[in-house]
Amino acid sequence: MSTFAPDSLELNRKLPLWYQISQSLRASILGRPPDSPLRLPTEEQLAQHYGVSVLTLRQALKELESEGLITRHRRHGTFIAAGARRATPVRLLGSVDAIVAQQSGDPATVLGHGLAPVPDDVRDYFPDTDEVMTYRRLRRDAETGEPVNWAENAVRAEYADAIKVADLERWPMTKVLRDVVGVRIARITDTVEARLADPETARLLEVPLVSPVLYYTGVLYDPDGRVVDVARIRYRGDKFSFSVTLDAD
Repeated sequence: MSTFAPDSLELNRKLPLWYQISQSLRASILGRPPDSPLRLPTEEQLAQHYGVSVLTLRQALKELESEGLITRHRRHGTFIAAGARRATPVRLLGSVDAIVAQQSGDPATVLGHGLAPVPDDVRDYFPDTDEVMTYRRLRRDAETGEPVNWAENAVRAEYADAIKVADLERWPMTKVLRDVVGVRIARITDTVEARLADPETARLLEVPLVSPVLYYTGVLYDPDGRVVDVARIRYRGDKFSFSVTLDAD
């Protein structure tokens, strides 16, 4: 039986290893093609893949099992759960893979894209250019079809030729920029705030006007300190909550 191939991961020794691995596996699982195998490699194979101990790997798998993303069967192996669904909290936990995982899983529709003047609300992030590529996407719950969030991305125009619509329908922009385009990500600054739905957000998310939404802003920087992408995502307030986990160490 063929096994599912998770993405590679460059570990950050400043963050818990099990947490990084769980986030990487979560992103791989939620962003997998529909026809991909459901069986995961053995614990030993996964530990070797990530370069960690089996004990660390088991802690990561335990986290995914508690979320209902995988099932583990003694002597038979570990499998992606049928209809695996992600948990709904918006979590800011300190890794790029955490952001990828948070934005993965549900099907996305690209509403539009093209070269445009830098929007006023992100002007301060792009002081050296007058135009950016803008992308607008709507995500729906894979089970119910209900809209769950819609996103706008402002991306440096130099990367536009390598960004394909088909990739954006499958993966979050962060993953596309890192794994497809090859952008080196130095850091991402996140902000989450409560807002009221404006007319466009109310229409796209199918919620009443001025109902509460979670407004997420993610600013992606390259190693030279330049902003590559500014994402603004509106999450339905009745389907998402906000949580932050801090490591005491």
